Amino acid sequence: MLNRELQQQQANKPRRRLSVSLARRESEVVEAQRLRYAVFAGEMGARIETARPGVDHDIFDPHCEHLLVRDEDSGEVVGTYRILPPRNAHRIGGYYSEQEFDLVRLAQLRPNLVEVGRSCIHPDYRSGSTIFLLWSGLARYMTENGYDHMIGCASLSLRDGGHAAASIYQRIMQRYLCPPEYRAFPRHRLPLEHLDASVQAELPPLVKGYLNVGAWICGEPAWDLDFNCADLLILLPLANINPRYAQHFLAKAA
Repeated sequence: MLNRELQQQQANKPRRRLSVSLARRESEVVEAQRLRYAVFAGEMGARIETARPGVDHDIFDPHCEHLLVRDEDSGEVVGTYRILPPRNAHRIGGYYSEQEFDLVRLAQLRPNLVEVGRSCIHPDYRSGSTIFLLWSGLARYMTENGYDHMIGCASLSLRDGGHAAASIYQRIMQRYLCPPEYRAFPRHRLPLEHLDASVQAELPPLVKGYLNVGAWICGEPAWDLDFNCADLLILLPLANINPRYAQHFLAKAA
């Protein structure tokens, strides 16, 4: 169970005073962007073109809300999500994930469809408490603004050439594939037919968490060349969330 797994992870980490909030100043957004750069470029080896050294920034950032988890003792931003609401997606011409997927079948959801992305956590803070704070912040944002569907990309490593990603996809598609009317289509698909889907592969904690709370995957993974990963498009209707998870997330954000 997700709750038990995260509690066990939390027990193995030092206890810290953490808080979650939306960025209110540009300086707070930059803090999130520096964390993103450290994780994506420094840790994962992503190719990030940026005009500001050490800062992950793109054209979507000014149109997004930025959710922050902060260590109250050190003052450091240790976790982040960025949130693109539907009105801003319309203003900029679409969602970030549309660079990787054809979302034509999700057209009817767009008025209430929020995109989340660029999620990352400082390696010293990858515990259940940090994850729960991020998700409680997302849940509160969705409910307070009246949005009922959330999409985002969840990444699978390609360090072994893609075999683990193919194995994970084949394992979860039978149970968690969305209804056909919500299917999305990768613009640059991972060539699953050329990969060994029989290898043993562990489901990443973030993907496992999404699926356990009620998310669907929207079809085959896309191949993200810049980040050297396979991306699954995740769709989470709030109506799918297990009530005890929803209550817990909202209580943590209160």
